[in-house]
Amino acid sequence: MIQITATERLQFSFITERDAELLYQVDHDPEVMKYLTSGRTSSKEQVINEFLPRLARYADQTLGHGLWLVSDVINNEPYGWVLVRPMCFFSDSPQRNNLELGWRFFKKHWGKGIATEAAKTVMETLLQQRAIKQYSATALVDNIASIAIMKKLGMNKVSDYIHKDEHGEFFAVEYSVTLADPATKQK
Repeated sequence: MIQITATERLQFSFITERDAELLYQVDHDPEVMKYLTSGRTSSKEQVINEFLPRLARYADQTLGHGLWLVSDVINNEPYGWVLVRPMCFFSDSPQRNNLELGWRFFKKHWGKGIATEAAKTVMETLLQQRAIKQYSATALVDNIASIAIMKKLGMNKVSDYIHKDEHGEFFAVEYSVTLADPATKQK
């Protein structure tokens, strides 16, 4: 089982169906959901009947795939979560060596560097555990804060595309960072 290493201010735990209430609370803020569902919040029923079954399809703590709860290391206050799964997981050809990162945090914790620190810690911990060749992330073009996090993680823009879902069509971007082969680093 992979465990994400705590930092001076953040600790991590693997999210399961027992965390449905927390997932609902994060998704219940229209501003948090602005670039995900055009501001529509999730109901508890949607979290339980749609979100959790979708999560169960890719969650695997032995690989580090799933959602990682990020909370305060001193008082356990939940800040939000970081997603890890193979890029294009829900397609016919998931990219097992290219891990998608995503994040969702309570608004009151925005602008404090928590999402960047959390995503970077997840990346570094997984790199110590597994041979990962690439990390990627996507965002709508208007989501300047998430794009800034991607850049802070060392990612560069690789494509512009149209994201289509039940909420409509939106201009989006994909950012990625390709990692050096560990065998190459040792030379």
